[in-house]
Amino acid sequence: MTLRSLFSRFATQLPPAELIWIGIRPARKAELISLKSVNACSGRGLEGDHRCMKTAGSARQVTLISEEFIDQIALYARKDKISPALLRRNLVIRGLNLNALRYQQFQIGDAIFEASALCHPCSRMDQVLGEGGAAAMLGFGGLCCKVIQSGEIHIGDQLQLLYKS
Repeated sequence: MTLRSLFSRFATQLPPAELIWIGIRPARKAELISLKSVNACSGRGLEGDHRCMKTAGSARQVTLISEEFIDQIALYARKDKISPALLRRNLVIRGLNLNALRYQQFQIGDAIFEASALCHPCSRMDQVLGEGGAAAMLGFGGLCCKVIQSGEIHIGDQLQLLYKS
């Protein structure tokens, strides 16, 4: 049994989820800019994000994290609240265990994405969250995704799993 088929068993049980935050980085190491909507570009990433201008086909075109993971990170980092911009992920969703979404295709707005690898924290998380920040994120860093089909996404859009026959 492949990981994709194993995860697809869990994905069929996923409840609806909602996109609650969008952020792009105009340049490497730049602060994230929060947006209400953005165009996802097939094979590239989010319009205006520095990753969108890199080599097409990367598995890390878009990064995705859940509000629930952010809450866990805050707990372990001993913070009351953490802004999504500090974690440097592009999209934040609410109401879904991201681990079950791995290796699946899903739609947000008009765009289609495919979740791939775990998005591991970098050492800069110790700078923004304090000592132990990167450790607080272990297992809760979210997922890396590819944009399979271009389309506009908006805050409030639902994440819908696309089932393969």
